Amino acid sequence: MTAIHLENLTKSFGAFQALKTMDLRIEDGEFVALLGPSGCGKSTTMNMIAGMEEPTSGRIRFDDRDMSGVSMGKRGVGFVFQNYAIFTHMSVYENLAYGLRVRKLPESEIDRRVKAIAEFLQLTPLLKQPSAKLSVNILQRLAIGRSAIVEPAIFLLDEPLSNVDAAFRAVMRTELKHLQRQFKQTMVYVTHDQLEAMTMADRIAVMDHGVLQQTGSPVEVYNHPSNTFVAGFLGSPGMNLVKGTLVEVGGALVVDLGEFGRSAPLSDGLARVARARKASDVFYGFRPEQASMVAAADGLPVFFVERIGARTIVHAGRAKSSVKIVLDNDNGLEAGMTARLDVNKDAVRLFDADTGQAIREA
Repeated sequence: MTAIHLENLTKSFGAFQALKTMDLRIEDGEFVALLGPSGCGKSTTMNMIAGMEEPTSGRIRFDDRDMSGVSMGKRGVGFVFQNYAIFTHMSVYENLAYGLRVRKLPESEIDRRVKAIAEFLQLTPLLKQPSAKLSVNILQRLAIGRSAIVEPAIFLLDEPLSNVDAAFRAVMRTELKHLQRQFKQTMVYVTHDQLEAMTMADRIAVMDHGVLQQTGSPVEVYNHPSNTFVAGFLGSPGMNLVKGTLVEVGGALVVDLGEFGRSAPLSDGLARVARARKASDVFYGFRPEQASMVAAADGLPVFFVERIGARTIVHAGRAKSSVKIVLDNDNGLEAGMTARLDVNKDAVRLFDADTGQAIREA
């Protein structure tokens, strides 16, 4: 296994700075997802780890070995792209065996490994099939197998599931995690899909506009976002962020949320930090599933209701100032009704309205 150290890493393409001072340590055998929207720098970061791009400044180390000037072929990495990169003139067996033959392994060992990875990825019945006739789903499974079979210490995957269907994506999320555990590889997974990152990764590194916004376990990043970008990007739907002003009412600190009314008193810890920072204008954040709504004449207008199987997403407020609440599918709310909002006090997160940074206890 191999740890990856990114130290003061930057990358520019002419006047465009794709990556701005990235510092990240990925431990031996860790599964880390680089998560963010298109153009945030995540694929650029992976390409530099692989050796496909050279950093503009900073350095990359595998354990204690500086990778400056080391070619991709000598880095010992496996790479899976979203466009498969399969030899379509070869059979499934020959595709899987290709990397082992390049390494001049004995035929008996090649056969053993091919059959083992084919069994793991449910490709055994297809070993004699020509790759050109395979479905998109199977091609991606084959691409993963061809890289995994050489057992690289570092396995890099660049949005490998973006072209496959939803049902197959769910299956492959489980298989990729099992694969990583079996081979104990250090795995870096680039994705814009927060569900993929949340379900597979040991840690998530959230990126935006070439800046690393936050790293942490999926639960940590979801429950304690460092800023409004992370809060809104993680979750489906993302965190509600309502602009408000902190005010004292009867010795308690609350948030005046305009048409949404005043919040319940903030928890003692959050109120203490907000007072110490002398915060005023804030974003009042809470997850859609950490609030409730019931029909009430004096409540917020409900303008849209999404029924998605076991759950319902209720949109309430005004189009330019609204919240989304996740409820059970038997809640009875419909568009045109009014409903009262109740937020779990312990679920509230505050963010500075000027900087977007979280206001939270140390």
